[in-house]
Amino acid sequence: MKKLLFTVLCTACLCLSCNRSSNEQEEVDELLIYCGITMVNPIKELAEIFEKENNCSVTITQGGSEDLYQSLKFSHFGELYLPGSESYREKHFEDGLLKDYIYVGYNQASLIVQKGNPKNIPADINVLKNEQYLTVIANPDSCSIGKQSKKILQKQGIYDTVLDHAVLIASDSRTMNKTLHEKMTDVILNWGATAFFKENKDAMDRLKLDETIAPKKHLLLNLLSFARNKELAKKFMLFAASTRGQEVFRKYGFLDSVSKPGEIQTQ
Repeated sequence: MKKLLFTVLCTACLCLSCNRSSNEQEEVDELLIYCGITMVNPIKELAEIFEKENNCSVTITQGGSEDLYQSLKFSHFGELYLPGSESYREKHFEDGLLKDYIYVGYNQASLIVQKGNPKNIPADINVLKNEQYLTVIANPDSCSIGKQSKKILQKQGIYDTVLDHAVLIASDSRTMNKTLHEKMTDVILNWGATAFFKENKDAMDRLKLDETIAPKKHLLLNLLSFARNKELAKKFMLFAASTRGQEVFRKYGFLDSVSKPGEIQTQ
């Protein structure tokens, strides 16, 4: 059963190795980062810079935040974990696998529509239950935006209605954005930063929700208890939270971290 679970989780995640030559002979230090799908673009760019400046190899495993946690818990292999919300640290902290952490920014749930908003959809959370529109939300059991969406919609008292109305319950943020690319849907509830990604910005627009409806969510980069290269991992943590690192996160639509610059928080 454990073998089957591991296979399923690993299949759900896509491993990306940044700039690593297949015929590389020199042995270098390695980092493995478990990264929620929404944050892959900035983390990949930071990893490419970090590899060049530190003569190391960085591998990024991407997927839904919960799936990633279950994968690292099973394998006990890797250095860092970046879920789409700090709630995953709170949920799994008692397992003892998530040690030091650093704030690398914020994300915020938003309504996202087709480019130019052809149906003139307002920035109102209630549009997700409006039968005029084709809607998609995410699964709360597989990814951070699904978990956050459920909280938002339950607070408004409309979760069950929205769930019944949705044409698709997506497994992750990327799948939701794909429905806009393919014009299968009119409006989705997704992390706002995804609307600014290079592959998405020409196909969709963000409708920002008030913070009283959709509060900002911290992004915490966590050091894993079983990390082999702890010092190198901490160096990457500091780099991600540095001025240079924050410029990369802003480039992909993420909000700045408000923590003290470069400060790793101990558990």
